[in-house]
Amino acid sequence: MSNSPIETSASSVPFRIPTPEELEALVPDEETLEANHVVGFDGNDIRSRPFNLLRSQVTKELDAQDWKVFGLTSATPAAGKSFMSLNLAAALSRLAEKTVYLFDFDLRRGSLAEALGIAGKLGLGEFLEGKTDDLKAVGRRINDSNLVLFPCYRVQRNSAELLAGKRFEALMAGIRNLPDDAIVICDLPPAFANDDTLMIAQNLDAYMLVIEQGITTKKQLNNTVTLLNPTPCLGTVLNRYVGGLIDPYGYGYGSGAYNKYYAD
Repeated sequence: MSNSPIETSASSVPFRIPTPEELEALVPDEETLEANHVVGFDGNDIRSRPFNLLRSQVTKELDAQDWKVFGLTSATPAAGKSFMSLNLAAALSRLAEKTVYLFDFDLRRGSLAEALGIAGKLGLGEFLEGKTDDLKAVGRRINDSNLVLFPCYRVQRNSAELLAGKRFEALMAGIRNLPDDAIVICDLPPAFANDDTLMIAQNLDAYMLVIEQGITTKKQLNNTVTLLNPTPCLGTVLNRYVGGLIDPYGYGYGSGAYNKYYAD
């Protein structure tokens, strides 16, 4: 089957999603991982424990509901949802029986490539724009793990136009055709930044909502759930939780990745 979508009266033929073995392997620099708080790859790091616990809860619910494609979003920028997406994906990739695909669908402000030290010109934005039909040129296998990342760099076109196109439809159909052992995580834009998350969520089995302690309000939480209805909410994650002085699970995280989300 060709990687190029074929237009029919109904929809496009799915794009085939490459396996980890077909992709160029990337070995992230340890200093880059530490600088960006990527700790989920190391099961012996005490900071990875919250992601291990989250991994167990997520896989249990996915198996119970027969789901495999879910997204992570937040009500507003800077809540840490990309940090959560990457570390959860890293923790999941340590499960030998699972293949994890992480798609950066924050087309306007993709940040996962930078967090892993990936430099490139072809990302999901360029793929959706039609600048390449080769997903092998976009995806990267992280280390020798079962984690595949499809990064995104800033797109020039209106992102909503890309998400409403046949290429996105064919990409999602390809994701749906992945084997049963696949888990697909979609890093989404903040729900109220634009209508991108609403458009993507319609194609997902469920989504997780990242809540920033002391910042995200109950109204914002409820409005996000209402906005993304009827896509089910897989659960909520409290980020930047500050525990007691001797609480080993009180993990604080700070990032300026989305501080300028609306700047341009």
